[in-house]
Amino acid sequence: MPDYKEKFISIFCEKISRNGAEELLNWLRSTDFFSAPASTKFHCAKEGGLVEHSVKVYEVLREKHFEPSDDEESFAICALLHDVCKINFYKVSSRNVKNELTGVWEKVPYYATDDSFPYGHGEKSVFLIERFMRLKPAEAVAIRWHMGGFDDAVKGGGYNSPIAFAFDKYPLSVKLFIADLESTYLREKGTSAVKKHF
Repeated sequence: MPDYKEKFISIFCEKISRNGAEELLNWLRSTDFFSAPASTKFHCAKEGGLVEHSVKVYEVLREKHFEPSDDEESFAICALLHDVCKINFYKVSSRNVKNELTGVWEKVPYYATDDSFPYGHGEKSVFLIERFMRLKPAEAVAIRWHMGGFDDAVKGGGYNSPIAFAFDKYPLSVKLFIADLESTYLREKGTSAVKKHF
């Protein structure tokens, strides 16, 4: 089984050399980034799921969308750090679920959200990264809009929405969105340790 924490740190240290990168990595180590899930019940809803998802998004982005004119450091920054907004966001809780085989109610663990800093999704990641390291405009926009049409801020969509302008002006934002989508729904399918009880 791959050690995603080790892979993350290796890619980070090899590809990212911008001022503040070392401080950012040290901060990540001081949080639950390397042990947190990536979601409550969907992709990588398990211990270490967030770092696994981040590495897989980098792999898809690099393998499928890198062109000679692209910047290696920008790809690593966007893919590895797009979901830092999920740091200290999940907590393990429990609920009672009826065992279908025995008919007995059992206490089962699940991930709940506990957002102590409700600042949005992509914009929160940008904010947290920039506490340590400056982002290029294309990186900030890509991270901000990596959820694409799934972002709560996208109302009505269409060609006049902010996301349409972002995607048109910054191809990196389209590439990150596609890589995140593919990793989440195709490569990480069945990677959750927490079962759905609905």
